[in-house]
Amino acid sequence: MASAAGIDVNLLAVLQALLEHRNVTRAGECLRLSQPTMSGALARLRQHFGDELLVRSGREYRLTPMACGLLPAAQEALRQVERTLSPAAEFDPTTSRRRFSIAISAQSILALSGGFRRVHELAPWVQLETWPITTTLLETGQNMLAYDVVIGPEGFCPDGDPEELVRDRLVYVADRANPRLRSSADGTWRLTAGDLAELPHAATRLRQAALLTAALDRIGVTANVVLTAGSWLALPFLIAGTDLVAAVPERLARLTAAAAGVTVTEPPFGTVELVEVAWWHPMHATDPALSWLRAIILGSLGSLALGRGQLASDPLDEEAHLVCDEA
Repeated sequence: MASAAGIDVNLLAVLQALLEHRNVTRAGECLRLSQPTMSGALARLRQHFGDELLVRSGREYRLTPMACGLLPAAQEALRQVERTLSPAAEFDPTTSRRRFSIAISAQSILALSGGFRRVHELAPWVQLETWPITTTLLETGQNMLAYDVVIGPEGFCPDGDPEELVRDRLVYVADRANPRLRSSADGTWRLTAGDLAELPHAATRLRQAALLTAALDRIGVTANVVLTAGSWLALPFLIAGTDLVAAVPERLARLTAAAAGVTVTEPPFGTVELVEVAWWHPMHATDPALSWLRAIILGSLGSLALGRGQLASDPLDEEAHLVCDEA
């Protein structure tokens, strides 16, 4: 049996199953191995790593910190073994049952929803499994190997060469009855720097909020933040029916304005761009399935670039603020 660092490579599958299912019996059923065999394999793995890996917590088991870090590495190692043993394998989207795991921000989900629909049209049996971007992933890159692709704000990846996908910009949203809203001669709605200084704000805890803080600093405004949320998506709905204002990506504002009952307004500080990028692990470069997915995602971006002109006064007027991508 082949071995690496004193451990059978065959145990990789056992390790992955144990860490994914967190249960010896269920992991054994998945691999069609008996419970004594699985228990023996777990004992060998514990001895090799010098760690319990699975510890009982009530009637369930939980992963140790070391086990949490091992799971994405084990998953990627098995995928690499499969690709090595099947170098000529082709990907047929019409019959494939491949499952793609994608870590993605709420902002990117909205922008790429057309691409995801296209995936379903071309590959009806393919599964897309999306997971929210976490602070740990953004700041440390930990567990990035657990995903086929990571899509989020520019600068999140500590290494590698992320691919730019979408550009957006910050605008403000306010309840339609907010007395501070002013209609300009060109038909757009605006809030002045004075308005932003006096009105209470709702904001996101995402690190992109630092771009907003810097923009407000440039016009001498310190936001009085009285409500915070974990994503941009919640903000239009949280401020509806109040005197709060919030800065959000323009595309999200346009898509949610009617449902939330808010008005999209031009910011007084000019353009603050938000850039979303995709990170693909270099080891995935030769994976035909991921090459296909990448082509679908990139192909869906042709009409996503937001215009840099003034906002349309009608929040439902999609054509007024969308232009073709110049790429």
